[in-house]
Amino acid sequence: MTHVKPLKIAEITSLIKEILEGSFPSVTLEGEISNCRPSSTGHLYFTLKDESSAISAVMFKGKSRYLAFTPKDGTLVHATGSISVYEARGTYQIIVDSMEIAGSGDILRLLEERKQRLAAEGLFDADRKRPIPEFPERIAVITSPTGAAVRDILQIIRRRNPSISVTILPAPVQGAEAPPALVRQIETANDYRMADVIIIGRGGGSLEDLLPFSDEALVRAVAASKIPVISAVGHEIDWSLCDLAADLRAPTPSAAAELVSPLASDIASRVAGAAESIALALTDRVERVRLMLAQFSAESLELRFRRIEQPILLRFDDAKEALLASLSDRIRERRHRIELLAEKLEGANPRAILKRGYSMVRDAKTGKIIRSGRDTAPGLELVIMPEKGSIRARVEEICNEEI
Repeated sequence: MTHVKPLKIAEITSLIKEILEGSFPSVTLEGEISNCRPSSTGHLYFTLKDESSAISAVMFKGKSRYLAFTPKDGTLVHATGSISVYEARGTYQIIVDSMEIAGSGDILRLLEERKQRLAAEGLFDADRKRPIPEFPERIAVITSPTGAAVRDILQIIRRRNPSISVTILPAPVQGAEAPPALVRQIETANDYRMADVIIIGRGGGSLEDLLPFSDEALVRAVAASKIPVISAVGHEIDWSLCDLAADLRAPTPSAAAELVSPLASDIASRVAGAAESIALALTDRVERVRLMLAQFSAESLELRFRRIEQPILLRFDDAKEALLASLSDRIRERRHRIELLAEKLEGANPRAILKRGYSMVRDAKTGKIIRSGRDTAPGLELVIMPEKGSIRARVEEICNEEI
């Protein structure tokens, strides 16, 4: 009988480790998470199982921090990693490098294709996003009426600013019936102008749970809304296409409530500050006016007026003197001309000639002036008109010789 040297446990374990780790450097397993135990150091310990088998799994902190979902017991996942043997216990496990919800790869590809297509249409462009009102009076919340999200939103708004009116537009937020119901509520809010801003969202969940908020019809309704929309879907690490189409994305529903409800105390403080600033500005303006008016006493105003008046009066006086001098010159000139004309007229005046001893002789019968002896004949009666009175005479003789 051949005697076989027995192997030590460490030896066989080492051989198994070498074979397993060499044969499965990278493998993807599908299984259901069970006994999930996050450690205080950030590492994630759990079991992957199917109907008949189970395997231990560990995902270290450096990898688990990038998970797109929160691992929970009962979640079916695809885990990719390497097979490792834990020699101290003689067990094997998978060290997970990445993990996604089973079927999420197809979902993510679908969402990426939809995202690219809608982005090409401009639905996510920054220039089409509208500002959120700073002081909304009415807020419409589209979410499940029984979820934690609506309770958080109402509690925060009541605490921060109870004067804001909140209208709840109930709609399912999960399942096939959710997208059309959410679209109808957005259209209702717009048709009846029910709010100054809309919050649409829900609490956290798996990728499948959040799918309704990436529905194409809902994304288009959010983008087409005339009322500004805040998307508040899931937790901070969650995302949906509504986040891209909305005018603003809030990491959580609670954060959305804080964004649209300014603290009443802050508003009162701002109003008081503005009133104080206005009062100070008015006081300063009044003081400046008072200082300006103080410079204008009755005496100073009169002096200033005199300073303005004197040059004008001097100009008037100068103009008056110039006008009078011009008028005097004109009058003197006209008077001289009149005197010359008077002298001429006086020289031609018959009465002036008569004063010098001359007389005017007329034919007594015809009244014709006799200028020459030839204008009369012996026997004719004449009227001789000296300066004063008249003389009647009869022609006795005519002498036509020149004197």
